[in-house]
Order: sequence, then C-alpha cells, then structure tokens
Amino acid sequence: MRSFGNRRDVTAVYDEPFYASYLITTKKKHPMFDEVIESQENDYNQVVKACTKSAGNGICYQKHMVHHLHPNHSKKWILSCTNCFLIRKPEEVISSFLDKWPEATFEDFGFKEQFGLYNYLLDKGGEAPVVVDASDLRNNSETTLKKLCFALNIDWDPLMLCWTTGLKDYDGVWAKHWYPSVMLSSSFRPESGKIKVYSQNIIDFADIARDYYKELFKNKI
Repeated sequence: MRSFGNRRDVTAVYDEPFYASYLITTKKKHPMFDEVIESQENDYNQVVKACTKSAGNGICYQKHMVHHLHPNHSKKWILSCTNCFLIRKPEEVISSFLDKWPEATFEDFGFKEQFGLYNYLLDKGGEAPVVVDASDLRNNSETTLKKLCFALNIDWDPLMLCWTTGLKDYDGVWAKHWYPSVMLSSSFRPESGKIKVYSQNIIDFADIARDYYKELFKNKI
C-alpha cells in the first residue's frame, strides 16, 4: 500500500474498505471494533459501488483482506478490477496476526479464502491474477516491482521503492494498532536471514495453511 500510494499516477488509495462491513457481519470483536465501524461505510453494496467507480485518469489502488469478503456476499464485482495477490510464508502471517489479536482462529488468516478467490477469478475471469511473494518483494524490491508493473500493464515508477515515514491520510483508523512497523518504514526491508522460533500453536496453524500457500507460490511472478 505504501509503495503504490507513492506512485505519481495513483489518484486514490483504499485501505481495507470492507473492514467495517466484515465486523458487523461476523461480530468478531477485533481490536478497535467500535472505532472501525464508526470510521467507515459499512453497507457492503455501497462499498462495492465505491470500489468499482472510475478512477478517472489515474489508478485506484485498493488493499483488501480476502477474509473481509464474506461468503454470503457477491464477489462478481471483483471481476471488473485488476487483481494482484500478495502471499507470505504462513508462519509469518500467523505470528504477526496473533501478535495483534491472540483470539484469532484459522479462518481469520484467509489462506483458504485466498486460494478460493484465486480460482474463482481464474474460472470466471479467464486469466490468473498476478501473484507476488512477500519475500521477493523484501529481498529484491526493484526487480519484483518492475515485474509486477509489467504484469499489471502499468508504467514502472521508481517512487514505489521508498516513501516517508508516519501515518498517511489513506490509512484506516486501525493503523495505530495493526501498522506500527509500517508507520516506521520508509522502504522494503530485506529479510534478516535469522532462524525464527515459533510456538506450537503457530506451527499447527501453518501446517494447515501450507498447501494453500504452496499452490499460489507456484504461480508467483
């Protein structure tokens, strides 16, 4: 989101626009539950209208969490968008999420839902969405971003490589809870290479997620 938000041709950035709708539908008591609902449009159909309106002469960049798209809601609108999937090693996703919300269950991580949405778009849209792996993005930022721009048929913009620190006007109200490292960042940071030790709970969740991740990993740019 920071990378795309820094492009010259991006005219709008949407940070998880379905978050409030998701919380109202599922009643999941995420951190800042009331603040999130009060901060956003929470009618699913109205959010869809906002997400599918013309971006004019620029790009409308939208960051979505796949589990925010509830199964009872239509996904057809997504076919009108250019879709890119960001994937990340299961242990890293899960440990990061549990650090911010320890009550999470497997469905809250979105691995199964992301795989399902990928196949939905492949089946209904006729072509596979672009897939980017977070490790490539961190360790080979410029090369990966150039490949991404090519795959999305947009111009390469070197401004995607760095940005200023702090909150942005497009950040959701939840940023102060979920984005502390993002707020401090000014570029993609290479992985440290250190061996990480995870709890058994994280390992168990990751074992369930691994096949979904591997299937999408096969198709990364």
